[in-house]
Amino acid sequence: MKDFDNIPALMADLGQRARAASRELAYASAERKHAALIAAADAVWANRADIIEANKKDLEFGREKGLSPAMMDRLMLDESRIQGMVDGLRAVAEQADPVGEVLSEWDMASGLHIQRVRTPLGVIGVIYESRPNVTADAGALCLKSGNAVILRGGSEGLHSSVAIHACLVQGLKAANLPEDAIQLVPTRDRAAVQELLTMTDCVDVIVPRGGKGLVGLVQREARVPVFAHLEGIVHIYVDKDADPRKTLDVVLNAKTRRTGICGAAECLLVHQDVAETLGRDVVAALLASGVEVHAAGALAIDGTVAATDDDWGKEFLDSVIAAKPVADIDAAIAHIRSFGSNHTDCIMTEDSAAAARFFQRLDSAILMHNASTQFADGGEFGMGAEIGIATGKMHARGPVGAAQLTSFKYLVTGDGATRA
Repeated sequence: MKDFDNIPALMADLGQRARAASRELAYASAERKHAALIAAADAVWANRADIIEANKKDLEFGREKGLSPAMMDRLMLDESRIQGMVDGLRAVAEQADPVGEVLSEWDMASGLHIQRVRTPLGVIGVIYESRPNVTADAGALCLKSGNAVILRGGSEGLHSSVAIHACLVQGLKAANLPEDAIQLVPTRDRAAVQELLTMTDCVDVIVPRGGKGLVGLVQREARVPVFAHLEGIVHIYVDKDADPRKTLDVVLNAKTRRTGICGAAECLLVHQDVAETLGRDVVAALLASGVEVHAAGALAIDGTVAATDDDWGKEFLDSVIAAKPVADIDAAIAHIRSFGSNHTDCIMTEDSAAAARFFQRLDSAILMHNASTQFADGGEFGMGAEIGIATGKMHARGPVGAAQLTSFKYLVTGDGATRA
């Protein structure tokens, strides 16, 4: 990859071009944005061999860096994952265009008619790690919501991101939209991130998508507003009234389907009344599936590793899970409040009152009842794709789709109205 001697100048240029593109994109028709996304999807599929070839270079780079198997899995692209990207682009294309949507409207006695309508944020900076498919997801969602975007992917996925970005640009060109609407930072130099975080003249919001280190850096150093996508310290609480079959299926899926994503279960809490029965059965099933279980109390059976204090509140992003019995649902809630990250938490129970208590007393961005936490995904929520899972409480929360990448403005109409 090319080295750039003057990173501030590079980033300033990207920012100025993004700002100019955002002004044109803000009023682009729904039809042109739809056409751009469909053309981009076609380009990704047509160039899949080139994308896979570029990804091989990234996988080699990842191996040299010593990435874990789970992180290598996040980085890897094959034809089925590229098909997933294509499906995501098409799904976003078919979503209703949020820009201009009337959120509410009313008339005042003064003769004013007031509308509150969705409007783009402007320019979004997206900083992400490992998963090159985020290039397509983030580019698509920003385009759909009328925002220009500056993408800064992880150093290990740069070749893949460059290849995917080229397809997105093809889509913009095909629809006669500004090519600068979707830009990719073309260097691994970390100084580019530092610049992006302080570009208040050109960037309206930063979306970090990655581990605690990345998100913490962004929150500490950004002068631009941030939608925080914090780590996924995901809990599953197995209540005393949990259905055994559902629980086994859900816990195994939540942990093992893909261990390196933010919706993967990281901590299993089991009501003490079923710890020695259903709880041990679940732990045994996890062990049989190749998961390393760091267990405490009655869940510590043959094959487990003794849990330590460091295991609580830890995002493993690997085939590892922490497990402990708890006295009751309130103890589970207290544990999650102490060690969770407000991302996604689940209760397994057939007791509707227990589920309601869990939902009412926890304030994670996503709460689930009898469903795998691997569903914590914008695509699975009907958003087509997501730019991340926001764990804060300001503006956007949970899966951030196209609608969450908008603000609003007031349109006020009168007929010669004057104020007394």
